[in-house]
Amino acid sequence: MPSNHLPAFFMYSLSTCWNSHRHTDGRAMLEEIRSLGFEYAELSHGVRISLLPGVLDAVAAGVIKISTLHNFCPLPIGVNHAAPNIFKFSSSDRRERDNAFKHSIKTLETAARVGAKLVVLHTGAVDMKDYTDKLIDMVGDGQKETSKFQKLCDECVSKRESRKEEPMQFATEIIQQLAEVAKQKGLKLGIENREALEEIPFESDFSFFLREFDPETVCYWHDCGHAQIKHNLGFIDHMMHLENMAERLAGFHVHDVQFPGKDHCPPGSGMIDFAALGRLVKPEHIKVLELSPGLNTEDVLRGTDFVKKAWGPE
Repeated sequence: MPSNHLPAFFMYSLSTCWNSHRHTDGRAMLEEIRSLGFEYAELSHGVRISLLPGVLDAVAAGVIKISTLHNFCPLPIGVNHAAPNIFKFSSSDRRERDNAFKHSIKTLETAARVGAKLVVLHTGAVDMKDYTDKLIDMVGDGQKETSKFQKLCDECVSKRESRKEEPMQFATEIIQQLAEVAKQKGLKLGIENREALEEIPFESDFSFFLREFDPETVCYWHDCGHAQIKHNLGFIDHMMHLENMAERLAGFHVHDVQFPGKDHCPPGSGMIDFAALGRLVKPEHIKVLELSPGLNTEDVLRGTDFVKKAWGPE
């Protein structure tokens, strides 16, 4: 069994969200990532169960190491597309929560088999309409300073605050159970910040939410693109948010944002100030390039080189 101990100076990793859709063999998928110079890969939430034998073969053969998995991985049987929110920890439907737990356990088991260190989790959402896309469109149209925009933001905040208690409790209970299993397997759980305004925990709740869990096992996972979108909407200050979460920070999903809300772009092609964020990046943090499947190899390499210059080669 591969060790899930990573070196103190952690190299950059590339998520299979970039190429899993193009492959029918998991080993070929990982060999492509290794051919670009990456020693590590993240197994993302688009890894179909049919890819798993090849993944295990590649890891056993030493083709590449696995840094992280993104729940749910592998995908449930019959699901053939990326579906990180197919089952929500926060659902009022007990059967959905049970499925979320069951498939998260399968992710943890897979993570242990491939020697990964951490599993990235989405926590859930409150039941409300999608405000995010509408607000992004308004920002793009130059309406951020209008009373209509502010009214919509206020409406969104009011609704989600009034509906968050039960979803947060359901999510907390499941994560506490998962954390016990993760600890036994030598794994960490990374709670990812999300771009959708209805997804929990909300910006102001994040640090309080994490206090519910063992800090040795449950960590903060910073998605640079999601944070920048929330910044563009005026819900957070990107740098201040990262500073506030630095004590629990385990790693990053690294991608850029083209204004106002197009994410998973190569670093250096958008508006994120990676150099400014770099002062909070430590060598032991896991740094995963999470890039759009529409990008070509040159885009991937150019973006990787850019962020290495901003954050350092390790």
